[in-house]
Amino acid sequence: MPSFAVGRTQEILYHLGLLHHDGKLDPWQVYLDNPMAIAVTDIYDNCLNLLDREDADRIRALHQGSLKNFLPSLRYTNTPEESMALNNIKNGAIIIAGNGMCTGGRIRHHLKQRIWNKHHRVVFLGFQAGGTLGRILLDGAKRVRLFGEDIVVKADIEILNGFSAHADQGELIDWVRAIGGKPRVMLVHGELSALDALSVKLWQEHKLATDIPYEGQRVFF
Repeated sequence: MPSFAVGRTQEILYHLGLLHHDGKLDPWQVYLDNPMAIAVTDIYDNCLNLLDREDADRIRALHQGSLKNFLPSLRYTNTPEESMALNNIKNGAIIIAGNGMCTGGRIRHHLKQRIWNKHHRVVFLGFQAGGTLGRILLDGAKRVRLFGEDIVVKADIEILNGFSAHADQGELIDWVRAIGGKPRVMLVHGELSALDALSVKLWQEHKLATDIPYEGQRVFF
């Protein structure tokens, strides 16, 4: 599972924990192979009282207030040596590693070791931007290049949507409208087709003009 270190990883750990306590998770080891995600997960445990009350109460009720202990099969792999040792695992494991779109990080090493094997599965946790390795895989590439080698893709490639914390179009429009007046709006994050659609809707429904800067453009306020 390619996953971002902050937020996305902790959310998937929580849901894997729910599956475990509901008896719906196979008894596999879950390896968190991302030092930053490990550090962030420890912060979550120390700040459990600041999280969603219902979720935090369930964690406390089932396992004394620790997200790590909420998923008993979770193991941390901090060092490069521990990460490389995961290559020896043949089955019965879920590996969560960064980064979420496979543009860098340890996940690329795990893909090189496993993506050619039809018995493995790569599960993406949300949107993959155009041009990223994650998007290339989701689009059905038969071969990819990793660390200077062409690797055949035989593993199953899947996606779980619904884990993004980004606002959707309606929420973005509500946020801009709450500013009031006629603010200068720059649309900079997202694929061009989505930016165009948002720009059109803001103008047609709310008469708010927007700019979509091109790469390298300088904008002065």
